[in-house]
Amino acid sequence: MLNSGQNFDLSNSPRHRQMSTKGARAILHLDLDAFYASVEQLDAPALHGRPVVVAGPSSRSVVCAASYEARKFGVRSAMPTVRAKKLCPGGVFVTPRFPRYEEISSRVFEIYRRFTPLVEPLSLDEAFLDVTTSESLHGPGRVIAAAVKRAVKEELGLTVSAGIADVKLAAKIASDLGKPDGLVEVPPGTTRAFLEPLPVSRLWGVGRVTEKALARLGIHRLGQLADAPEALLAGALGRGHARDLRTLARGEDPREVVADEEAKSVGAEETFEEDLVGREALLPHLLGQAERVARRLREVGKKGRTVTLKVKYADFELVTRRCTLPSATDDGHVLFQAARAQLERADLCRPVRLTGVSASGFQAGRAEQLELFEPSPDGLTAATS
Repeated sequence: MLNSGQNFDLSNSPRHRQMSTKGARAILHLDLDAFYASVEQLDAPALHGRPVVVAGPSSRSVVCAASYEARKFGVRSAMPTVRAKKLCPGGVFVTPRFPRYEEISSRVFEIYRRFTPLVEPLSLDEAFLDVTTSESLHGPGRVIAAAVKRAVKEELGLTVSAGIADVKLAAKIASDLGKPDGLVEVPPGTTRAFLEPLPVSRLWGVGRVTEKALARLGIHRLGQLADAPEALLAGALGRGHARDLRTLARGEDPREVVADEEAKSVGAEETFEEDLVGREALLPHLLGQAERVARRLREVGKKGRTVTLKVKYADFELVTRRCTLPSATDDGHVLFQAARAQLERADLCRPVRLTGVSASGFQAGRAEQLELFEPSPDGLTAATS
């Protein structure tokens, strides 16, 4: 964990190569700290400083969020609620209030868009911002990040951790390293040196299975992964996965920040801290993802007819299940019920590391919303892809 305002000095690193910053992108990754739990503490001041756990009321439910006070007891998101109660018997357990979280999230994203229209939401509490062209108006990326953090704190009473880099991967990792309430910058041209000493688990796509496979090869740090022969990695991970991970470990991440307005589909997905098994463990996450998609649809004035569920298993096999609604919608409940119906077509006995919900098939103009949507409604046309 790094102090707020940390800047990495990599000038003495043997891997560091001086390069002109001209033309370098300025990408922010912004992540609200312990968002759901922080909103509960915001609305109930008596909860400030107390271990707050946001979880469903069912004995089979899982933790949606935990305050930093609760995390000191070992409570983490996606953990079974029963286990969380054993670890933190003095914790305050509250039922999630997704409409309230959506309301606050919308206000936070309004602040983000004051600084740039290039805002790519990842979830209710997380987003990438490309502020490259905004620097002439608002100052360098570091100044913009500080201004965003200040505005969210003063107007909403919440803290945001920020990462600044010239690629998405480094910005995301930087914000994680600075939590909570951090501001960490990776200067242009130093991404590879920044990544080198970090454990491979910091990389997107490296879960427990991949981490163990790399450990068997003697690879524990991203610098080792970046330098490893691709053929060696391919034998353990598969050629495509090995190539992608090695490329990211080298700091090569050309992905652009894509605003919702430009997207052909609107989605939300989540990689779990621990693999989840079974319907009861997965449904709370699908609900949150469906609500986030609905909020984004309303923000851009779109309604979708096609709902897609993405499921990635622990062994990285990816499946999608898709259905077409009778009418286009931007209603989170409708999207959730559609996603839940598609979940029944997945293998619920296998460990799952990621789920995602997306809407596409946008309809121009306003469409009538469905008044009722049962778990297995008539009129759904299902497809597998």
